[in-house]
Amino acid sequence: MKRALATLLLLPLGAVAGDLQPFETDGCSSFPDGTVQNNELWLSCCIAHDYAYWQGGTYRDRMDADNELKHCVADVGEPEVALLMLAGVRVGGTPFLPTGFRWGYGWPYLRGYKALTAEELGQIRALEGEGEPL
Repeated sequence: MKRALATLLLLPLGAVAGDLQPFETDGCSSFPDGTVQNNELWLSCCIAHDYAYWQGGTYRDRMDADNELKHCVADVGEPEVALLMLAGVRVGGTPFLPTGFRWGYGWPYLRGYKALTAEELGQIRALEGEGEPL
């Protein structure tokens, strides 16, 4: 029993395997999806960001996804909001928090940062189109 527990504790954070859940999005999570005048102004930016977070991948992939969110929101005319959103996802999007909006949230908790394998990419392709519309 002690050996099994010690083995579990020594597994690297990215070693937890499992199946990818279908894509879901809650829009901009706890952040508004747009302005009072256009309540979905940057919603498509958040959905694309959720899609990247759902897939997971490396730390570099996460940085790229977060920067894409910032650029997308800035491109709809809200550069200040874009910086605020970037700060929020950099703090709250870590894969090490048990939230529904963490990096790699389509995968079982504690997958961490790691490159997607060919098998995982196959799971992503198989599930594309089964969840919320992109």
